[in-house]
Amino acid sequence: MAFLALGCQPAKKPDVTNRERKYDSEPTISLYDNETGQKKQMKLEEYIAGVVAAEMEPSWPVNALAAQAILARTFTMENIESGRVKKLHGTDVSTSVEESQAYDPSRITENVRQAVQKTRGEVITYNGRYIKAWFSASNGGKTASAAEGLAYFKTPTPYIKANMNDPASIQNTLPEIRQWTATIPGARVREAVKSISGKDPGPLTSAAIAKKGPSGRTVQLKINNTVVGGPAFRLAAGSTEIRSMFLTGVSVQGGNLVLTGKGYGHGVGMSQWGAKNMAEKGISPEDIIRFYFKDIRIEKLYP
Repeated sequence: MAFLALGCQPAKKPDVTNRERKYDSEPTISLYDNETGQKKQMKLEEYIAGVVAAEMEPSWPVNALAAQAILARTFTMENIESGRVKKLHGTDVSTSVEESQAYDPSRITENVRQAVQKTRGEVITYNGRYIKAWFSASNGGKTASAAEGLAYFKTPTPYIKANMNDPASIQNTLPEIRQWTATIPGARVREAVKSISGKDPGPLTSAAIAKKGPSGRTVQLKINNTVVGGPAFRLAAGSTEIRSMFLTGVSVQGGNLVLTGKGYGHGVGMSQWGAKNMAEKGISPEDIIRFYFKDIRIEKLYP
């Protein structure tokens, strides 16, 4: 998820560096439970374990889960600094995927605990600031920039490795991730286009890729005579069925939109299936992170 940029600093004041952020001990954070409305305090590492367990298959190799833990911790600290959840609920984080990250402590396994402990306190910074710790299930074999995969333009993200071949992301993965087909009812397509553009495209009669990005993903889709952004359309029409915008085919059949594609997710940052395959070869969590992000530092915030 994309969050607000950090507040503007006064002129000539140096950026807050990670060194100034370091803690003497593990922080305690506040969590808002969106289902129950309850608020509770917990240690940061306890929260990270619940996030990792929810965001990645808990039975996967420790090093893959550990790479996810580094991302989750970074995402958490960047989100807390932005103050987004504080404004909504008066807490540091919440259990909402839209506001924070997925969180499910019931899925925590021994592998998850080992992964979190192995990377305790580790976060990713670029020029002293927390990065946007993006990840997706599988990039389909090639990474995307934040602009292409997420239509994200709020802040520069030079640390994202874009248009990079990533064969590990599609090795030994599920057939429905390597190649998938989605059939979206015409009425839903029409509503999605209307919600994005404010225009009613009318009953679905034609569809085509209007523009592709550098990695080959669809950044603009033409529905009838209306052009909409690819990432926005995926979210509006159903991001579970439309697994990615790495499309290989677009057609209208029987009044439905039929899409074929590869990968699962926006393709920006770390690929979870890539991390799994690298972890199985003994690659360290930190080196998995460095494979997907450039010019970054992995630093320890607390002992």
